[in-house]
Amino acid sequence: MNEEAGLFALGTFSSDGEAAFPGLVVGQSVLDLRPHLGATTSTQDLLADWDITFGRLSELAAGDLSAAASLERLRPLPSVQPSQVFCAGANYFKHMQEFFRGRIPPDETRSEDELQAQANEELRKRVESGKPFMYSAPVSALCGARDDVVLWGPGVEHDWELELAVVIGRPARDVSVRDAMGFVAGYTISNDVSTRDVMFRQDLPLTDFVMSKGRSTFFPTGPYVVPRQFIPDYRALQITLKVNGEVMQDESTSDMIYGVEQMLAYASSVTDLRPGDLLLTGSPAGNAGHHGNRWLRPGDVMDGTISGLGFQSNRCVADPRDASTAAK
Repeated sequence: MNEEAGLFALGTFSSDGEAAFPGLVVGQSVLDLRPHLGATTSTQDLLADWDITFGRLSELAAGDLSAAASLERLRPLPSVQPSQVFCAGANYFKHMQEFFRGRIPPDETRSEDELQAQANEELRKRVESGKPFMYSAPVSALCGARDDVVLWGPGVEHDWELELAVVIGRPARDVSVRDAMGFVAGYTISNDVSTRDVMFRQDLPLTDFVMSKGRSTFFPTGPYVVPRQFIPDYRALQITLKVNGEVMQDESTSDMIYGVEQMLAYASSVTDLRPGDLLLTGSPAGNAGHHGNRWLRPGDVMDGTISGLGFQSNRCVADPRDASTAAK
């Protein structure tokens, strides 16, 4: 967390296997909030009354932090405990250009410029539809910013998707685009790990997001939530993901097709959003398909960061049910 005066974040942490606690993050220090806000206080409780919470956290961040622990010595758990997780797909221009270009078969009679023009036309239609594409994910898939990611089978084409995630701060239903930002508590990092070769069903012409994206540990989230007030422009953040030190994604949120306002308004037109819910804003370009189908393997380490929102480092481990890979 940036140590600039007045800045702070909110997260959920544990120490040496002890019970989870809500923590105020200031710089590299974490203050256990239970002695100050109540022994049973959770991060979810604080988000449920976010307008008041923000003021109280501001006061604590400016006060005595001598009892704070080192962020490095704590285990960051998923920074929020959402009742719902919503994910935006197909929401970055460059990513969609890669996608549409990849769907056009080779054609020796047409130049690369002509093929790319066709892909751009498909992208134009996508943008002019005026509606974000969204789906829900099970909350059981969440894990912490330094937890292992289990590469569960079936399927072996495991991919990464580092994304800016929005944390809802007020109950929202039928929110307008104009008013949407008033319902945002802050931002965090999520990695929407996906198994590509089980995404499309063989027995039905449907997409199976539960099988491909909803597996336990497939949503590393955190390490903490940075309040909206400290991120003046969510479209000016850099998203960077490395696998074993090699940069795979390195794009700006300025490439986003539909903004937070449009996505929040769309989701709230369908269902009730609650404090603590997560809204993932989509993956930028640079997935495994862009790198010659370089899928995740046991032993790989994914390091992810988004400007001002901290860092993730997640080791990939084999499916424990698969003796042939678990032994390696």
